[in-house]
Amino acid sequence: MKIDASTDKGKRVLKKLEEELVIWLATAADGRPQSVPVWFLWEDGTLLVYSVPGKKVEDIRANPNVHLNFNSTRSGGEVVRFQARADVLEGHPLATTNKAYMRKYDEQVRRIGWTPDEFAGQYHVAIRITPDRLKTG
Repeated sequence: MKIDASTDKGKRVLKKLEEELVIWLATAADGRPQSVPVWFLWEDGTLLVYSVPGKKVEDIRANPNVHLNFNSTRSGGEVVRFQARADVLEGHPLATTNKAYMRKYDEQVRRIGWTPDEFAGQYHVAIRITPDRLKTG
């Protein structure tokens, strides 16, 4: 999926992808959706997420079809939603090796009282999410 940066809509979506700290990720392996906020890095048309092992990762392995959305405005405007495919990246380098990701989240990692290495040790499962459909409103 390509986002057209020449349109107002495309510019707004790309700005969110580049500047927002959190996107909501919904998985549904067992037919019961689960939605969680995640940190992400937009790179090369995909989102890179680091996760702790657990339900979210298990859900993605069982059903890679996911949904993503940003928070809307208080009145429900500026909706940005994606249908996407998520892949767990076995053996992917830790977050600390990704300078852009660590630059984006350094303040948040330290705010929760962790060092970058502590964060990377806990959130060591990399997930690559490739959007295939965009809906805005």
